[in-house]
Amino acid sequence: MNTLKKAKLINFAPLPNIPWEDRPDGLRRGDILWRYSKNPVIPRNATTESNSIFNSAVVPFRDGFAGVFRCDDTARHMDIHAGFSPDGISWSIADHPIDFTPVTGDLPSSDYKYDPRVVFIDDRYYIQWCNGYNGPTIGLGYTHDFRTFYQMENALMPYNRNGVLFPRKINGAYALLSRPSDSGHTPFGDIFYSESPDLVYWGRHRHVMGPTDGWQTTKIGAGPAPIETSEGWLLFYHGVLTSCNGFVYSFGAALLDSDDPWRVVARANPYLVSPQETYECVGDVPNVVFPCACLVDGETGRLAIYYGCADTVTGLVFGYVDEVVEFVKKYNSL
Repeated sequence: MNTLKKAKLINFAPLPNIPWEDRPDGLRRGDILWRYSKNPVIPRNATTESNSIFNSAVVPFRDGFAGVFRCDDTARHMDIHAGFSPDGISWSIADHPIDFTPVTGDLPSSDYKYDPRVVFIDDRYYIQWCNGYNGPTIGLGYTHDFRTFYQMENALMPYNRNGVLFPRKINGAYALLSRPSDSGHTPFGDIFYSESPDLVYWGRHRHVMGPTDGWQTTKIGAGPAPIETSEGWLLFYHGVLTSCNGFVYSFGAALLDSDDPWRVVARANPYLVSPQETYECVGDVPNVVFPCACLVDGETGRLAIYYGCADTVTGLVFGYVDEVVEFVKKYNSL
């Protein structure tokens, strides 16, 4: 059994039922994450009208797991659906999109919803998604039970994507990562940090990091909620390369300062996962791996990352938090 050696998890409870497969034989040296042998874990047609299910968020819930899933229907309308699982592998996803109750009477309409994240803070599960309001922006809502949902004010003005809340307040304020964008398939993108006292009014905007070279030349965006460790906040993020055949999405990791998360402590130059399997290379949008959720076992340091594959299905990879942190520090490009 792997044990935490250097990086220690902070504020993570044991999760003995985390989805898991042991490291397989035959991995290349340096491959510290490995794919679930039965990927994709969620097929494209898991609801009665879904064309594709991907870029979705999963959290521990009661004795099992719950999630919010991006489901593009057969009319190719983008929306988010709730789902439940006893083991994080077999999922029952609602056929109909989430029906949000507005927390105020004058909330603007939503033309579409996609790419959700979910994080538990205080007494509720907060959902963040890309919300269609005269272009993409960051939608916010919450639930206590994944059956009744409440929609809040949009966090930021258009155009913005990849809104990701930190799992606790930092210096007394809610903290959010996002990626300012445009109204289309943005050919640029840096990660920014913002704070709010109440999840309504946002400020103290800070630049975190931008594209560099190689697999993350064109744009980057935050993935799952950052993981708090003794070495800083572990952030998984996607990076995009513009090839002669279009965008290629991979994902890697960085460490952010514990108290000032806009300061990057270390950032690995190599990717962790890139599109290599057929279900990652072939689909509605080929050559995409896009992480949105990460389960962590506070006892063993095991992690299970859910990621979108080719904008069509959902995959799962496994690893250990301490090994990822050591990877980031060993291959630090700063």
